[in-house]
Amino acid sequence: MDDFQIPGFVNAHSHAFQRALRGRVEGGDFWAWREAMLDLAAGARTDWLAVFAEMRDAGYTAVGEFHYLGLDEAREASVAAEELGIELVVLLVAYARGGIERFRQGSVAEYLRGLEQLRADGLRVGVAPHSVRACPRDWLEELGRYAREQELPLHVHADEQPREIAECLSEHGMRPIELLAECGCLGPHTTVVHATHADGRELDLLGEAGARVCACPTTEANLGDGFLPVERLLHRGIGLCIGSDSNVRIDPFEELRELDGIARRQSGRRDVFTVDALLAIGSDEGAGSLGIDVWPEIAIDGSHRQLRGVDDPLCALVAGCSAAVVVQRA
Repeated sequence: MDDFQIPGFVNAHSHAFQRALRGRVEGGDFWAWREAMLDLAAGARTDWLAVFAEMRDAGYTAVGEFHYLGLDEAREASVAAEELGIELVVLLVAYARGGIERFRQGSVAEYLRGLEQLRADGLRVGVAPHSVRACPRDWLEELGRYAREQELPLHVHADEQPREIAECLSEHGMRPIELLAECGCLGPHTTVVHATHADGRELDLLGEAGARVCACPTTEANLGDGFLPVERLLHRGIGLCIGSDSNVRIDPFEELRELDGIARRQSGRRDVFTVDALLAIGSDEGAGSLGIDVWPEIAIDGSHRQLRGVDDPLCALVAGCSAAVVVQRA
């Protein structure tokens, strides 16, 4: 079989610096892992070229970097992405409380000044309140308003862990996605990352708003986050995209296969997703999430042994191939 082209995959949610945690013994649960991550982040200097090259070789040609390591590192990330032919969107993180000092801004105004500096430098950006844990209500309201007025994507972690939901209920009397809706953060420009523990009412709110969910199945498995309620999202017409998140694995085929596998196990059916739908989740939906219209294609090695003897190469890609089938750039 000859080589053939497909749209490049879009990594809608990445924390590139967390690649350095790969293979470590990270503790008993998400919260223990988080402490190790914060220790790393306190002094992290990301090898952007190395991490983005791994993504590019795996078939990702556009990346949404959910970034809370400072403006200078954002600029370094942009230079590396341009060198590798990756379309980059810096999802600059707003962080009012918690975490470590390196993450935080003193006010929404300080955060927006930083965002505007990156825009003035020519970087493509998005608004990214880290979570309802890190951003109080008044921050969420102002960030939601700014994203709407500027027509920028808004990305936010929500409903990843039960403790997060319990803390939001205690502080606000409502669940995270309900709070996002009340603060004006939900709309067609919004992508909620994870949503593994979203309930029916929250899913209704996402569907009514036309928002998307970014699933990060390899990271969600690694951190014990739970299973995305895939069929319940599809029933409501909620768009899906994928991200490599903590970069414990960088392989879009694996993310899509795990998403499909979750849906099959939950439903007891094998036809929850079509091949075209999965490939669109890996590409078009991610591009829509990041607000980009053009991103590079990739070439697939039609002679690769993983594709030997197959009748339908696209079906084989999502059913049984790894990123090894992507033709590497010279």
